[in-house]
Amino acid sequence: MAKTLPKVDVLTVGVGWAGGIIAAECAKNGLNVVGLERGGNRNTEDFSMIHDELRYAIRYDLMQDVSKETITFRNKLDQRALPMRQLGSFLLGSSVGGSGVHWNGHTFRFLPYDFEIKTKTIEKYGKSKIKDDYLLQDWGITYDELEPYYDTFEKTCGISGEPNPLGGKRSSDYPTPPMKNTVITNKFRDAAKKLNLHPFSLPSANLSEAYTNPDGEKLNACQYCAFCERFGCEYGAKTSPNITVIPTAMKTGKFELRTHANVIEIIHEGGKATGVKYIDTLQGEEFIQPADVVVLTSYVMNNAKLLLVSKLGNPYDPKTGKGVIGKNYSYQLTPGSTGFFEKERFNTYMGAGALGQVVDDFNGDNFDHSNLDFIHGGTLVVSQSGYRPIASNPVPPGTPLWGKEFKEQSIKYYTRTINAGFQGASLPHRDNYLDLDPTFKDAYGVPLLRMTYNFTDQDRKLHEYLTKQSEKIMKEMGADTVMNIGKLVDYNIVPYQTTHNVGGVIMGDDPNISAVNNYSQMWDADNVFVVGASAFPHNSGYNPTGTLGALAYRAAEGIVKYSKNGGQLV
Repeated sequence: MAKTLPKVDVLTVGVGWAGGIIAAECAKNGLNVVGLERGGNRNTEDFSMIHDELRYAIRYDLMQDVSKETITFRNKLDQRALPMRQLGSFLLGSSVGGSGVHWNGHTFRFLPYDFEIKTKTIEKYGKSKIKDDYLLQDWGITYDELEPYYDTFEKTCGISGEPNPLGGKRSSDYPTPPMKNTVITNKFRDAAKKLNLHPFSLPSANLSEAYTNPDGEKLNACQYCAFCERFGCEYGAKTSPNITVIPTAMKTGKFELRTHANVIEIIHEGGKATGVKYIDTLQGEEFIQPADVVVLTSYVMNNAKLLLVSKLGNPYDPKTGKGVIGKNYSYQLTPGSTGFFEKERFNTYMGAGALGQVVDDFNGDNFDHSNLDFIHGGTLVVSQSGYRPIASNPVPPGTPLWGKEFKEQSIKYYTRTINAGFQGASLPHRDNYLDLDPTFKDAYGVPLLRMTYNFTDQDRKLHEYLTKQSEKIMKEMGADTVMNIGKLVDYNIVPYQTTHNVGGVIMGDDPNISAVNNYSQMWDADNVFVVGASAFPHNSGYNPTGTLGALAYRAAEGIVKYSKNGGQLV
């Protein structure tokens, strides 16, 4: 028998970036907030002497335990999905801070085009440019409407950067200057300018200088140690929820953090949620936590899973095209090229997660698609995040993948290679979606989430185009040998690609084709807000965190209004 606890004003399911922002903003406005996190607590002191590539980068010490909670996967509807037994294609975070602990720190804004992608594409190219089996839709909010929330998130994080010359208008500059340039990033910047492109410094949550944010939280300057992605920051220099919004929430006295609390169901009746049921994973006890407002702030997969398990919202059916929960799951493309340099050596073992240069000339609709058989594009980045010796063994084409020659070439080219990689947009297809697996369950008897996903014709054509652009710039950089990533084949869940999963609980202005409005409030239950990248109707050519953060600040504003106006969001 589950024990029922006293009701609270606001409850968050997950305490990462989204949950931390909601907690901080609601608590600052006098609301009592409880944050339920299924993992344990952790802070900067837990990451002291964390430079252990085997433990963290290879064995994923900070990530989700897939022996207890995983997903099942298939490429097509007529295949049987099987559980993901080890982390690979994407890395699911765990514990307080979530993926905001082990991220690299790239903090982009989506383009104005992204938020009105369907309207703008049709206006410029006509309806025939969008194929019938692609579920492209506007977001129900414009860039200009979201811009103030981007600004707030960047100031909370202290983002170091310079304006994107091809991006949307900004209300203010980044709060801290760009990170240092290196021989590698300068080489890319110079080559890009020769090709009449528009390079700019990668917007970085690895701070270029010490900074105190508007909430009074102090962040330190990056040491360029090269242990960012898959690692926590021992210096408190890579912005995370753990050193910003969570401490801010705690200081109010209005926020209670409960760890090892795995939510298994949203309880609801009459079109409203009354609370959630969760399991104390240490003791095995069940609790019911009532709340006036329930906010799902966990990772993309779990937001969709909880709604499906709780039978809240209409599940998407790819055969009929009806329903919204699980719809528009989108991923990303990673075309690119590696350049091998015979006469130059670089300090590739040094760097930071978001130290780099970017060009946006091939992203969104920044280039003419009239004679191309795809839409959108991607960002091209040359970053110096730091090669680590276990995972980084670059060798030229034709080199054996084991033995004496492999070892000799690995040592030679460890400091003689540069990667130019794209993040390509992912557009929603009617056959790519999330639902509940009919066979497999997690450690608590709850059905696993099933992912049905494969790359599409749009993806393959975009991938081919972007690969050619990466080769051009690598040759301009002076590489003696250029090796590209090859053609795009069927999606495979094993090799790492990107942790930029989006969709499943998408936003819009029409309840028939979206799950939440532009405050992240559910159409089917007005006291349930679903916050995170699960709200993205498609994926752009950027990292999602900046847009996730902006949407979280807007959602927090909506929750405060809803709570203080007697259940009305006006």
